[in-house]
Amino acid sequence: MKRDLAMAFSRVTEGAALAGYQWLGRGDKNAADGAAVAVMRTLLNQTEIDGEIVIGEGEIDEAPMLYIGEKVGVGGDAVDIAVDPIEGTRMTAMGQNNALAVLAAGEKGAFLKAPDMYMEKLVVGPAAKGHIDLSLPLEENLNNIAAALGKSLETLVVITLAKPRHDDVIARMQELGIRVYAVPDGDVAASILTCMPDSEVDVMYCIGGAPEGVVSAAAIRALGGDMQGRLLPRFLVKGGSDDNYRMGQQEINRCREMGIEPNQVLPLEQMAKSDNVVFAGTGITKGDLLDGITRKGNIATTETLLIRGKCRTIRRIKSIHYLDRKDPAILPHIL
Repeated sequence: MKRDLAMAFSRVTEGAALAGYQWLGRGDKNAADGAAVAVMRTLLNQTEIDGEIVIGEGEIDEAPMLYIGEKVGVGGDAVDIAVDPIEGTRMTAMGQNNALAVLAAGEKGAFLKAPDMYMEKLVVGPAAKGHIDLSLPLEENLNNIAAALGKSLETLVVITLAKPRHDDVIARMQELGIRVYAVPDGDVAASILTCMPDSEVDVMYCIGGAPEGVVSAAAIRALGGDMQGRLLPRFLVKGGSDDNYRMGQQEINRCREMGIEPNQVLPLEQMAKSDNVVFAGTGITKGDLLDGITRKGNIATTETLLIRGKCRTIRRIKSIHYLDRKDPAILPHIL
């Protein structure tokens, strides 16, 4: 992809983050998400690409979400896009840390095409690349990772999501002496921390969303790390109620229609199939990976992480926005 497209995608996540920030701390995660989606869609449709959303947060009958199969752009390079307009809608609504607007873009066919469903994820940085296998028990993986890093389990740092479904896993890791950082939401940022040289995080493990998994895979591949995923039907994660079983069966059918099998281990190269990818993420609230938005009147400051996989370039971009000078089409969402 062209270098100027990377900057264009960073402007897309900046716009989505500014829109989400309008709803910071207001307790309405759907309104925050809807505003970010509207701005992301508008800006993508102004970009010189022939783009397709290959994995997103919603389906065509659940607009205003950016839905799987949606076409975006004014024409140009053929680009596949994985999006999460707000990674951490609840954190935005509650004014908590680590909310981001994120996007990954790659050449046609670069990303796994999968339904919006649960995904089990295991992520490590470059030093542990090749030493993970989701088909093995988690404890065995952690021992293998620690050995690859030359660490003891007591000095290993794992980050995960503070969800009831992870309570047993967290307890088991802590019994092994491992330090566990449990964050409310935000596994994209958590995944990237495994690859950042100034981070003490060694491993990210969680069961989270598939869209976030594919976005993470793009960033991890660009950064030289390693990741495996496994798509899980809802009833395996949330319990076997009639509704969960019905929805899980629909997810299984949709996976097979897309040519993939749930419950199978997906290597990084199947989730992000090319190094020619771009990751852009803009902080909404302050976090471990990025600063959040600060605003004074109609002037706002953003920080964006922009990663180009082909040349493995990492940029942190501080931008000052005069909001009253923005595109009129997005002004209602950011002022």
